[in-house]
Amino acid sequence: MPASSLTFADKAISFFSSLRLQLPAQGEIQILNPYQHPEVKELVSRFFRKYFEDHRERIFLFGINPGRAGGGLTGISFTDPVALRNSCGIENNLGIHRELSSEFMYKMIDAFGGADKFYHHFFMSAVCPLGFMKEEKNYNYYDDKILLKEVTPFIKSTFSRQIAIGANRKVLICIGTGKNAAFIQSINEDLHCFDQIIPLAHPRFIMQYRRKQVSSYLQNYVETLHACINGFPT
Repeated sequence: MPASSLTFADKAISFFSSLRLQLPAQGEIQILNPYQHPEVKELVSRFFRKYFEDHRERIFLFGINPGRAGGGLTGISFTDPVALRNSCGIENNLGIHRELSSEFMYKMIDAFGGADKFYHHFFMSAVCPLGFMKEEKNYNYYDDKILLKEVTPFIKSTFSRQIAIGANRKVLICIGTGKNAAFIQSINEDLHCFDQIIPLAHPRFIMQYRRKQVSSYLQNYVETLHACINGFPT
């Protein structure tokens, strides 16, 4: 099939199904690669065929790396099995456990107008599209210097490959205002992919430490999304 005829869904499914990573010096760190599991491959295919079977560019939202109860389980960023079932209408057998980040992001998606409207304009992923666990807990790519050094070539390669799926290069929304934002800024300075990076507070931080202010953060997210659609703020 000619590259020009491939849909966003075609390219996304191909990208995620091809992901491979090894960490020779990090035996205590497990890699979360859900795309090796047949059920997840099927769910990912159904998700992208439902929302991305077109040639539209999307505004990308990049998080840190998938967590074990969300994207590291379902294969779909910021989407736990309950959100996948209830908000996206995709039945699955992955359980009923919620992820804090997924809960916030789908509250935001509902406030924006629902999954159909949101995914018409946006695509959620992570700067490191595979996740990590250490001692049965989520682990971030920047949590130690050795891991960061080992995964940086993988991140740079997959950063460019994800953008090629169909990114609107005028803006990237970075989910996380601290180390993730700084790292994405440095990657973008090297690769010159996006005109602007807009950082927003990470949903897990909001749900864990600022729960009383969730409505304010939701409003900020939704206003930022609309601003990006309507002209990309400076």
